[in-house]
Amino acid sequence: MDTTRAKAEGAVTDGFDRAAAAYDRLVAGSPGYHAHLRISARRLDAGALSPEPRILDLGCGTGASTAALLHAVPSSRIVGVDASEGMLEAARAKPWPDAVSFHRARAEELTPEWAAERLGGPVDAVFGAYLIRNCPDPDLALRVMRDLLRPGGRLVLHEYSVADSAAARAVWTAVCHGVIIPAGRALSGSGDLFRYLWRSVLEFDGRRALLERMRRAGLDPVASAPMPGWQYGVTHTFAGARPAEGR
Repeated sequence: MDTTRAKAEGAVTDGFDRAAAAYDRLVAGSPGYHAHLRISARRLDAGALSPEPRILDLGCGTGASTAALLHAVPSSRIVGVDASEGMLEAARAKPWPDAVSFHRARAEELTPEWAAERLGGPVDAVFGAYLIRNCPDPDLALRVMRDLLRPGGRLVLHEYSVADSAAARAVWTAVCHGVIIPAGRALSGSGDLFRYLWRSVLEFDGRRALLERMRRAGLDPVASAPMPGWQYGVTHTFAGARPAEGR
């Protein structure tokens, strides 16, 4: 990783560390936040997984996505992973069943050997909520996620994507400047992370571009579906699978 990219990545992680204490209060005020995570978690298609699936929750933050996964797949064993120790401390402070654990790491650093040590083998599913946009090398991150999956395993990304729609970009900017940035500044003492959030979404892939990234990473088939409500066209589920052996 070059020095400029490393500094930028470190600044984002530091921003999440500082915002961790207020993060749950911030997202609680976002209409549909938890309900939308549960929608994407259900799109893992629990019926296609093993009876007690092994799931990696990458970019788990304070555990909102972990809770959504437990709601959708209550029989699962889940390892939550995040680069921010502050967010992980908030996650670990919550009550969880024994089948849930949390580890600090960056998504790009994970290996099949790491998954075998913590989960007993390749995983049935990888879930990444608001993750891929924050990865310094999204293509590398997607290849890593693909390699962590068993053949036929599923990847679901829950992510903002507005580049394909002028209307979605306008809605996103209005919500950020009218609600998210002021609320973030008031609750965390700084608006820096929330201004980064606004810019990063505007600069990120459109829906078609992200699906193509997933294909290049070796995921097939891939598909996307929107969220309902005001986030229609703003937030999406992106799903893909590692091809079964022999394909």
